[in-house]
Order: sequence, then C-alpha cells, then structure tokens
Amino acid sequence: MKLSGVFIVLFLSLNSFFVSAQTIDSNKSVVNFKITGGAIFNVKGTFTGMQGDFNFNETDLNNSSFNICIDAQSIDTDNSKRDADLRSADFFDVETYSTICYKSDSVTKTSNGYSTTGSLTIRGVTNTVTIPFTFKDNRFEGDIEIERLDYNIGEDYGSFRVGKTASVTIICVVKP
Repeated sequence: MKLSGVFIVLFLSLNSFFVSAQTIDSNKSVVNFKITGGAIFNVKGTFTGMQGDFNFNETDLNNSSFNICIDAQSIDTDNSKRDADLRSADFFDVETYSTICYKSDSVTKTSNGYSTTGSLTIRGVTNTVTIPFTFKDNRFEGDIEIERLDYNIGEDYGSFRVGKTASVTIICVVKP
C-alpha cells in the first residue's frame, strides 16, 4: 500500500513538472503585424518585450495555459514619426495602456496543430479571440486577424488612411 502511494506521488510530481511554466525567451519572441496604409501600401511592424506565463504540454492540453503580455511602447515600424503617432492616444495610447495581453481559457488540438481561445486586451478593451498555432522546437507560432476598431485603435482615421484589419503573427520562443 505504501509503495503504491509513492508511485502516485511520483506520477503527480512528474505530471506537474511537465506542465510547469516554461520561460519565454524575450530576445527571440516577437509579434509581427501588417496593415494597409493609405489604401495603397502595407505597413509592417513589430512588438517585442514579451513576458508572462507560458504553460504548454502537448500531452496535457487541459492543464496548458498562456498569460502573456507584450510591451506596447516597443512598437516599431522602422519609421520613428509613425511609431510616435502609433504610441499616441489616437492609436495605442501607451502612456495609459502600456501592455497588450492575452490570457487563454482553453487550448485544443486541431488537424493543423493547436488552437487557443481566450481574452485579448488592447487599449483596455477585451475581446475573445481564437489563435490557431503550431509548436515545434520550443517555438509557438500563431496567426490571427485583428479588427483595430474592435479595440478603439485609430477611430478618427477611417479605413482609407489606415486599414481595418491587421494580420498578426505571434512568435514565442521558450527556453528548453
């Protein structure tokens, strides 16, 4: 009886070890985005400074979760004037909302990899989103389309000057 109790404790300990939080490599993790500008060209940019809790185990999706934020101030489109505009109250208002955060409610297996559904908060507005993703070699990669007006981003700029939908690729690398 005592031996079976030892095995149960060992099993539970190993199970929690494999679903424990992985450390995000902030230097290799990035959020890339692309949105139309002026209805004739694409604006590409990045966010960095990714931090948070990354708990993913392919064999235990019920206990997998993400609670991750990026630094809104880190926005970079390779144009300092545009970046200053994007940091302003007209767009991301980084003085008031310093982070963009995602917190998962569920993680599931799909035919092409995985999917996570949860809350995305930008500019103090939270919406439920689903992010399809792959995970290979300690690298999470997911793509999502974000409607900027759903988060009150650039409301006074219309859709001609700034496109409505941003294509976003999330790359989160965790340390082995």
